[in-house]
Amino acid sequence: MPGVMEIPLAGQGYGRRVTGMSLRLRLRHALPGAMRARDKAAVSALRSTLAALDNAEAVRVDASELRGVALETSPVGVGSTEVARRELSEADVVSVVRGEAEERLAAAAQLTAPAHADRAARLREEAAVLLRFLNGSEAGDGAQLVCE
Repeated sequence: MPGVMEIPLAGQGYGRRVTGMSLRLRLRHALPGAMRARDKAAVSALRSTLAALDNAEAVRVDASELRGVALETSPVGVGSTEVARRELSEADVVSVVRGEAEERLAAAAQLTAPAHADRAARLREEAAVLLRFLNGSEAGDGAQLVCE
């Protein structure tokens, strides 16, 4: 059908390149499929990465703004303290996703005790899910992570 995008929902298809779709949108669209497939590693990786992206959009607060002000000078009314969130570029999104994958691989590398083998394997699975998204979104970047 023209105009219909097929989005991979489960298994090795997570993060497959869909023309015209941002990395963040592909992450969001893959989450319900991972949930339906009961893929715990993918759900965990996708949820935490989407949360990291939301956190990266938060507006930074200066230390001077954290200091208390007199009650009579504080803003009043619904939405008076709302601030527009930052918009991340596609490069920023790729950087956050890469950081999440690197963090998982580094944590897995530190879990060397046999008692932690299951947790290390889970972290590597989560990193692999994120790396599939990255490898599909970076054209000619040359810098790719290797998941053991």
